[in-house]
Amino acid sequence: MDASQIPREQWAQVVEQTGGPVTYKKIAVQQPGPDEVLVNVKYSGVCHTDLHAMLGDWPIPTKLPLVGGHEGAGVVVARGEVVKDINLGDHVGIKWLNGSCLNCVFCNQADEPLCREALLSGYTVDGTFQQYAIAKAAHVARIPKECDLAAIAPILCAGITVYKGLKESAARPAIMGLYAVAIDGGDEKRRACLELGANTFIDYTTSNDITADVRAASLDGLGPHAILVIAAQEKPFQQAAKCIRPRGTIVCIGLPHEAMMSAPVFDTVVNMVTIKGSYVGNRADTAEALDFFRRGLIHAPYKTIGLSKLQDVYEMMQANRVTGRFVVDTGS
Repeated sequence: MDASQIPREQWAQVVEQTGGPVTYKKIAVQQPGPDEVLVNVKYSGVCHTDLHAMLGDWPIPTKLPLVGGHEGAGVVVARGEVVKDINLGDHVGIKWLNGSCLNCVFCNQADEPLCREALLSGYTVDGTFQQYAIAKAAHVARIPKECDLAAIAPILCAGITVYKGLKESAARPAIMGLYAVAIDGGDEKRRACLELGANTFIDYTTSNDITADVRAASLDGLGPHAILVIAAQEKPFQQAAKCIRPRGTIVCIGLPHEAMMSAPVFDTVVNMVTIKGSYVGNRADTAEALDFFRRGLIHAPYKTIGLSKLQDVYEMMQANRVTGRFVVDTGS
């Protein structure tokens, strides 16, 4: 696609007021700045963060009007004049971290997600629920052309974030890999978790004692070495502190609205438990996660839906009726 083929208008889903709903409408196609690229977004995963952005229930204000989305996979169709290492036609991904200053104490130690000047796709800058989106060239994910753009879209946030959490947990796999215990609710999620490789599934909706069940599921009965809490509700964060084994690590990843994390000080100290937060991955984490996908080691279940149906996905999320990931097809 050359410059003459880039349209002036495009279809997008726009949050026009806090609380939503999103509005499917035509908006202008923006031009990239000197250090930016313009990406023809083909597919974009729908993350629970996108629902928070529409509802405005996080303590960080969103821009308004806002185009959400931060799992966008597409093709570079224009670039700024100082961009030299990305070519037109390259396949790239637009992630939660849209850009950072690249020169602060955090950026200089590969902690660019902690940059105080970070730009957040679909939150503080417009994201990927549109046919053409802009991102800083230094931060787009480089997608191998043999990878399916719809299938790789969820890796750009869900995949990278969980991968980063696993690294932060310092869990050490046995020779044949980690022993995974999945906790969720309902038969559909049971089937999905077991098909994806979980060794044990615990249904919190039917369990009489989550703590006992989790400990019993661990190979020695002492509890898991690491717990990744990715829930959208507060209760699992409190339960994790009761389930973790001595010298275990709890990694908080999910961001429920106004949730608190608490743990008994005595047990935390005498059992030498680590409790930590894990945010999104840096550029190196991104490259590693995408390479796992390229080699067929990651399988993220997804369903494709048209961009015009995004509000339906949000309503399903609020009703807790989503298994796997929805990926919107922008139709471009």
